[in-house]
Amino acid sequence: MARTTFRKTLSANDVGSTGGHQAGILIPKGEKELLAMLPPLDPGIKNPNVWLDCVDESGEHRRFKFRYYNNKLHDPTGTRNEYRVTYMTAWFRNLRAREGDVFEISKGPEDDRFRVRVIPAGAESPESSTPAQIQLRGWRRVH
Repeated sequence: MARTTFRKTLSANDVGSTGGHQAGILIPKGEKELLAMLPPLDPGIKNPNVWLDCVDESGEHRRFKFRYYNNKLHDPTGTRNEYRVTYMTAWFRNLRAREGDVFEISKGPEDDRFRVRVIPAGAESPESSTPAQIQLRGWRRVH
């Protein structure tokens, strides 16, 4: 089976350039294929999470946290019901990632770690990028 790869164009919030507080990159609940690639999280537990063991392009080991913020399901006044990948801010800063760059995460069936990288804006390969007039901001699977 082939490697599964997803990409997301980074927003200013994702890379921390707005000065606001954001708890990681959002993964919409509708992204079923991406969520299936990630470890399962039990919705019966409040805010379940798991560490994602990753390796970046330079071969460095990275650990990001995959979390399901679900207090809406557990607290009468809870408002959150979303998946996020957190603990990425320092890595983005070290790479000097900017809005418009692309975050990529992939995993093969035999891999014990995810592969991650940041692709500078405009540097995606022509066969996997979108046409210039379309600027996708959400997640997309790379085939």
